[in-house]
Amino acid sequence: MSGEGLREAIERYAESVPPGEEGEARRRFEELRAALAAGAVRAAEREPGGAWRVNAWVKRGILLGFRLGRLVAFAPEGPFPFFDKDTWPPRRFRAEDGVRIVPGGSSVRDGAYLAPGVVCMPPSFVNAGAYVGAGTMIDSHALVGSCAQIGKRVHLSAAAQIGGVLEPVGALPVIVEDDVLVGGNCGVYEGTIVCEGAVLAPGTILTGATPIYDAVKGELVRRTGDCPLEIPAGAVVVPGSRPVRTGPGADAGVSLYTPVIVKYRDQKTEVSVQLEDLLR
Repeated sequence: MSGEGLREAIERYAESVPPGEEGEARRRFEELRAALAAGAVRAAEREPGGAWRVNAWVKRGILLGFRLGRLVAFAPEGPFPFFDKDTWPPRRFRAEDGVRIVPGGSSVRDGAYLAPGVVCMPPSFVNAGAYVGAGTMIDSHALVGSCAQIGKRVHLSAAAQIGGVLEPVGALPVIVEDDVLVGGNCGVYEGTIVCEGAVLAPGTILTGATPIYDAVKGELVRRTGDCPLEIPAGAVVVPGSRPVRTGPGADAGVSLYTPVIVKYRDQKTEVSVQLEDLLR
């Protein structure tokens, strides 16, 4: 059936599943899950003009899967049994998928797409609806949350956290575009887009409500209205702070956490980033 037919079915069952149609609803959900795992359907897509568009119906379908599922034991006889909805089993990979999953406790939920050349170092976790582009490194203790969109040749360093956004269904997922370097212990959460080629220094935390100070241009970068916070292409961002200017906080010398764009990528930055290729 066509993609449009799948969308119509998902949207109908997401509202309610009529009695007697539970089996058909589950079949259509499984069709969506397979399309997500193949990268044929995405929770968000980049339009020709460069803007990102959320596919709310896909997120509704993912939530439908949780409602349809029942709790079961996976690998109950093993040393590490776990329990989850039977609609969201671990994804199984084959050598021909071209994905390196190094032994040691990593897990990828079915319905997540990992392109050829992706590397998962243990332990790491990729949640349902996520999309990870070719050549990306997911390092140890890193998280790729539900519906997060990760571009090509991205490095998610150790303990990097890319948040998931399932609800509200109309909210844009966290997006990390091509050739971004996310340093260790970084957190990129709801309402944030990290544009192509940006570098986040270790410990940088970004949310849609976080103002960024661009020390190169001398201005604050904020989200506006319903638009996400965008880290500019090629920006090099480090943790920082700015003083409170008014009220008791100013009198007490309080500062607010404010990541700082200290420069935009140059030849020196390019050389340091290229060293990551030696790990592939």
